[in-house]
Amino acid sequence: MGYIGIEPLYLYLDDNFKVLQKGIKVENLFGLKALSRNLHFYFESNYLPYAQLAIGSIPRIDLVTVNSANTESLRALEIKLTVLPDNQTCMLSEDRYSSEIVVRPDTIVYVGLSIALAYLEDKIALLNILDPICSKILDWTNANQIIGYLGHIILALDEVLLAKLDNQIPLLMQPIWKTKGKSSVLAESCLDLFIWSDFGLTRLFIDAAKRSRSQIISRQMRAVIWLAKMLYDFAKDGTFAPRQITEKLVYGPRNDKAFSITGKLTHPYMTCDALTHPRVPKSAIREIILGGGQNFLSPERRLDAIIVNTPELFGIP
Repeated sequence: MGYIGIEPLYLYLDDNFKVLQKGIKVENLFGLKALSRNLHFYFESNYLPYAQLAIGSIPRIDLVTVNSANTESLRALEIKLTVLPDNQTCMLSEDRYSSEIVVRPDTIVYVGLSIALAYLEDKIALLNILDPICSKILDWTNANQIIGYLGHIILALDEVLLAKLDNQIPLLMQPIWKTKGKSSVLAESCLDLFIWSDFGLTRLFIDAAKRSRSQIISRQMRAVIWLAKMLYDFAKDGTFAPRQITEKLVYGPRNDKAFSITGKLTHPYMTCDALTHPRVPKSAIREIILGGGQNFLSPERRLDAIIVNTPELFGIP
């Protein structure tokens, strides 16, 4: 996209707690120009600037970009490849298509680390926001105790974010690929890229928690609690234990995802012309996958299978 001059769409938080969209230059996404010889990509790697904030190991993230000229770590990026439409929107009109997003606990950890880094020199201000409510919680593992404080926790987290809006950075890359309805046929305009900021991503679980009237802690509510506990511990102690928080504050059956959000719920955040008409055509796939690379794809993955079984994409009859 950088090569052909199309900017990915950046989803970021504004001072009304709304997710807005604007273009983001690829060099601002990766931290260096995309074709720079000094831009190196490390996959499933640790982002070293966050090590000082965590007790124990921090989870690896999908992509870390590094400036090889000075070994500076530039960005830590989660990657979520999503199909458009999903099962909840495939029967709707095309302008209401959207994608499901599945969020892992490690993603919430990286949101916490990113916000903590923004407050590295301002921990007292962070503590002043969180302590009035978080200090009242005597047992963070007790669902019955914590549910009564959830509304106040959400208000405090919003205040935490509002104070550092200028510090939000890209965190999650969401490439979308579009099919014709629920079929296994790629749409003519089929590829685009959305980038969620760390602050913008919080809306996926904070907004859901705000809407809920349940007295049972949902997965989105749990993500709110995880984030608050991480930031509160950091404000008090200068570090927090991410694995201990996500493994002990469970409030129900344990599994490997924080939560998922369907296309009907992602649509209000992502809706735009690029969602209805992705800007990269399927004919560009032959310029993206080079040197017979399609022969190394894994057919058990849906997008891989579609590409492998559409040889005409590569000029093969």
